[in-house]
Amino acid sequence: MLRRKKGFTLIELLIVIAIIGILAAIAIPMYRTQTIKAKLTEVTNAMSNVASAISAYYQENSAMPPNNLGNQAAVQSTLGVSLGMLNRVGNMSVAGVTGIITATVSNIDVNTVDNNDLVLIPTTQGPGGTVDGSIYWIWSGGATMPPAFVPKR
Repeated sequence: MLRRKKGFTLIELLIVIAIIGILAAIAIPMYRTQTIKAKLTEVTNAMSNVASAISAYYQENSAMPPNNLGNQAAVQSTLGVSLGMLNRVGNMSVAGVTGIITATVSNIDVNTVDNNDLVLIPTTQGPGGTVDGSIYWIWSGGATMPPAFVPKR
């Protein structure tokens, strides 16, 4: 009587290792990108809070803040939004008259997004060209932020 040996052949094991290697080569960069995007939410949430404060200022005064707010202390004293505890925002500023919010990203990923700017641009022209007194916000990555990390809305 011949007994069949149980187990895997060398070829079968090599194929499994190759498949795992291919999956890892695809999954690791995707995981890294998603991790960076998750950390960027702290920056985008802070910018959204400042945008809400600017919208309230605009509704009360029918104009954007007249002076440049060049740092977080100025944003806090003028708009009442505290950004002091955020360690992912290097600096945040608001341009006078236009209301453009610019945040410098820090402490996320040195090779991709650190020291790059996220920009939030206000406009009173809504979808389809409607003007109803509301402020609509448009995300931009400035000159250096990789487009994959700029929020869509």
